Amino acid sequence: KKEFQVEISGTTVTITCPLTEGNIAWKSTATKPEGNERKYVIENHNSSPMNVSCSSGGKEYHLYLNARVCTNCEEVDTLAVIGIIIADILITFGVLILVYYFSKDRKGKASTSTGSRPRGQKLQRPPPVPNPDYEPIRKGQREVYAGLESRGF
Repeated sequence: KKEFQVEISGTTVTITCPLTEGNIAWKSTATKPEGNERKYVIENHNSSPMNVSCSSGGKEYHLYLNARVCTNCEEVDTLAVIGIIIADILITFGVLILVYYFSKDRKGKASTSTGSRPRGQKLQRPPPVPNPDYEPIRKGQREVYAGLESRGF
């Protein structure tokens, strides 16, 4: 089965009919094609869908054209798009690592400057009061603890 060949450049669409011999008659739902050539050129196409057909000697071919065109469009290769995405991800990770290391250094500097203050406060505080249950035995209270001598079992 033969197929149409469609070429798009800016807003110009060129359609080539699969028929090769005879006078080719074009029909279109948009503009009235002129001439009996094998190629049908649509200047300033407005991206609206249209039906195109070419016929010659009893054979007829139909094409539904739904081409989006624009004046300043650039076709980008798939590998270029993938490369751009990967480069963007790598740059983002690089920035994240830099931010992590710089924030880590700042935390260390801040903790050393604030760490000197509590030390000064600790020196000014009096020592904690000892628990009365563990007071050392005083000379006048020995009889209280006399019954706690070790017994030989």
